[in-house]
Amino acid sequence: MTTAPQELLKEYVQSQHFTSTAEIMTAMKEMFRDVIQTVMEVEMDEELGRERCQRSEMTSAPNYRNGYTKKTVKTQLGEVDIKVPRDRNGSFEPKIIGKYSRNADGMEEKILALYSCGMSQRDIAEQIKELYDVEISPELVTKISEKIMPEVVAWQNR
Repeated sequence: MTTAPQELLKEYVQSQHFTSTAEIMTAMKEMFRDVIQTVMEVEMDEELGRERCQRSEMTSAPNYRNGYTKKTVKTQLGEVDIKVPRDRNGSFEPKIIGKYSRNADGMEEKILALYSCGMSQRDIAEQIKELYDVEISPELVTKISEKIMPEVVAWQNR
């Protein structure tokens, strides 16, 4: 993961033919929203112990996904509307943006750094720890990375 994110970013910029900084800011807001959504979905997968639409192997009453709640988050790029996943038991609290948090100033640099710098799994975990003061497992970092890269490629090719 050394230069691949920079090359993907370069290809994306060349394909979009931006004509103003406003268009760039809009694209960055959309990318930020998509990345945050993906990270929260991965967190929900970790919470439930399975991916979306998979059945639980537990015999007791398992917890399930229960739609989304809308939330507007203030960022340095402006306000971004996101959908926060919910679970039936109400026990899921996203770590990337806290349950009652509405401010994500400075988060864009951290998220975009994951792509542009080609950081290792350990570096990503350290960045998240530094930003959110939350310990996450290496497995979660791996799952987030695996889920985000196809999302970035799909977003770039639209």
